[in-house]
Amino acid sequence: MAQRYVLAIDQGTTSTRCILFDQRARLVGVAQREHQQHYPRPGWVEQDALEIWRNVERIVPQALRDSGIAAEQVVALGIANQRETTVVWDRHTGVPIRRAVVWQDVRTDELVREFESRPGAERIRELCGLPLAGYFAAPRLRWLLDTIPGLRDRAERGEALFGTMETWLIWNLTGGPDGGVHRTDVTNASRTLLMNIASLAWDRELLEFFGIPGAMLPSIQPSTASYGTTSRVVPGIRIAAALGDQHAALFGQTCFARGETKCTYGTGGFLMMNTGRELVQSSHGLLTTIGYQIEPEPVYALEGPIAVTGSLVQWVRDNIGLVSSAPEIETLARTVEDNGGCYIVPAFSGLYAPHWRSDARGLVIGLTSYINKGHLARAVLEATAWQTREVVDAMNADSGLQARTLRVDGGMTSDNLLMQIVADVLDIPVMRPFVAETVSLGAAYAAGLAVGYWPDLEGLRSNWRLAGQWIPQMDPTHRQDEYDNWKRAVALTFGWSRSKR
Repeated sequence: MAQRYVLAIDQGTTSTRCILFDQRARLVGVAQREHQQHYPRPGWVEQDALEIWRNVERIVPQALRDSGIAAEQVVALGIANQRETTVVWDRHTGVPIRRAVVWQDVRTDELVREFESRPGAERIRELCGLPLAGYFAAPRLRWLLDTIPGLRDRAERGEALFGTMETWLIWNLTGGPDGGVHRTDVTNASRTLLMNIASLAWDRELLEFFGIPGAMLPSIQPSTASYGTTSRVVPGIRIAAALGDQHAALFGQTCFARGETKCTYGTGGFLMMNTGRELVQSSHGLLTTIGYQIEPEPVYALEGPIAVTGSLVQWVRDNIGLVSSAPEIETLARTVEDNGGCYIVPAFSGLYAPHWRSDARGLVIGLTSYINKGHLARAVLEATAWQTREVVDAMNADSGLQARTLRVDGGMTSDNLLMQIVADVLDIPVMRPFVAETVSLGAAYAAGLAVGYWPDLEGLRSNWRLAGQWIPQMDPTHRQDEYDNWKRAVALTFGWSRSKR
């Protein structure tokens, strides 16, 4: 019998990848293409959904061809995607109404402030587990409905369809205008401000509050479900799973038990803690979300997104010229023993979890004539670590659980000094897996689990292999002193912007 494989599409913010995995979770084929980012106005971020679809049309056959694997050897396809990015398209033609509005986009800030003053705004978090913020999809969708002539009428007739990126790809893969399936998964739906976090269904009260026609919404499915069979690109492959990228990373890191926590370090940082079957409403600035759902019941999670981690390294490289390449930040930081009393809070456009302060702006504080480039480099790395500490503390407080380890993935985990600093400030071991592509692996795991390629969650756990581990070494008194200094620095960022929330 020919070897069988699982295929994953990872539709990310800057590129789309197709990766093939074997039964031991080894990567056996990969293809990737970047897509263009559009910035029509300050704070606006858009993408061409058709360009992304065309990239998928290219990379799926390429990954199979380059690895010498036939489509008949692929038992299932799983999709992971950038969350909250909003696409609206014509049901009959398959053409997007306009470019997709990306999760980083801030054009809806004024609209959100208007919503905050309306009756019923206080019910949002209770119903969907999320704060009323432009970070999520509903305000973007409402903005499109308000600004594109005739769109609301078309949406109410079901002629204009809404979806996040996995919905857009599933619809196209299963036929597009010719019978495409209009479905989303529960993790992506939980990021729209429109799904009831308890019932896992579109909530009538939320739809009325935001003024969203239900006819344009996809049906909500579990993370592992039958999403249809591909009829385009490479026909005949079963689409068996879909998850938002951070939920896929949680799954790929095999964080299946309550209290298990992961962080993905990329442009930003995304921490997620498995809270099991318990729906924990945060009182410490976190997001209540669905971790994943394997029928019948969902697994809930607490999430703390950090806006700026890796992008701070990019900023000091490109805008300041402190280093000429990202890896140099570790080398430079190792030239000193500590930060010299210098702290950098990268609130470039406000702070996300646990503060949610859009009025905050970044600062460098503690400068003296003693400070040199090494101290600044060290402060850059420590900014990511202390932001991680703030979120983990909030997770522990909300859940009543205690994170015992932190599983990490993403590009920044190649910085060994950073990982040691994270372990030091958290006072728990930090663990990096052998397979770095945890988002793609999580989508593959969910799809393979759905079709019996992997038998159960414990079978997936057995594939997890440790590549690196960092053990806390910091003196407890020094840790607390530094954390106190960090919190003082953060407080100084509040209120700088006059566009307060």
